[in-house]
Amino acid sequence: MAAGKEFNATDYIQHHLTFLTKPAGEGGFWALNVDSVVTAVLLGVVGLGVLWWIVRGATSGVPNRRQAFVELAFEFVDEQVKGIFHHGDRNRFVAPAALTVFVWVLLMNAMDFLPVDVMAWVLENVFHAHAFRLVPTADVNTTFALALAVWLLMIGFAIASKGLGGWIHELFCAPFGSNPLLWPANLLFNLIEYVSKPLSHALRLFGNMYAGEIIFLLLWLLAATGIFGSVLAVVLGLGWAIFHILIVVLQAYIFMMLTIVYISMAHEHH
Repeated sequence: MAAGKEFNATDYIQHHLTFLTKPAGEGGFWALNVDSVVTAVLLGVVGLGVLWWIVRGATSGVPNRRQAFVELAFEFVDEQVKGIFHHGDRNRFVAPAALTVFVWVLLMNAMDFLPVDVMAWVLENVFHAHAFRLVPTADVNTTFALALAVWLLMIGFAIASKGLGGWIHELFCAPFGSNPLLWPANLLFNLIEYVSKPLSHALRLFGNMYAGEIIFLLLWLLAATGIFGSVLAVVLGLGWAIFHILIVVLQAYIFMMLTIVYISMAHEHH
């Protein structure tokens, strides 16, 4: 804070929750949150690069700790896919996609552990990036992009499994029956289901990560109230950070599981 400037908690929080946004077309709707895109892409490259590097050096003998960790991750994801997806070769697409989603979302969530003030100072003074946010999944645009990608995959698999005619027939004839009088009710029911899936998929991840970010900021603001506030902020912040580890991993796991469930449901015939 500049000298002589009155401290304002609301301004402080809004500053740290502001995106680096650039216009991508006419009107306010066509805008791009550059920080979310850049961070997500870099984390995706890092995640794929690290996995490639470890797998490239894998041996058939006793694995080192890095290889053992990746093998455990592979086996964990494969077991989850095996228990849900029963519609063909899971290793052809579904299991690799689930692993990619889990690792990518986990890395994006984990950016919440970086110290807010330290990273803000580095980004503004070293990279001259004002209001650059480092948690892509705390941006609803990121979570909706991920959820919509899964949604399109779900529709694609449904059409590939049932045919375009079979998919359209299911929209109008399930779940209440094929009587023409029931077609509007069936279509409305299915449209609600199709709309609710990406909404719940995206907002669940965004809500948890955004709320976690807000709590971290409020705890650090508590330190500005004095010595007692500083001590209390450290204790509460440590406890929340430990609990947040569970949230970061759990939300990545839930997002991955919903991805598998939606793709599996797309193969089911009604």
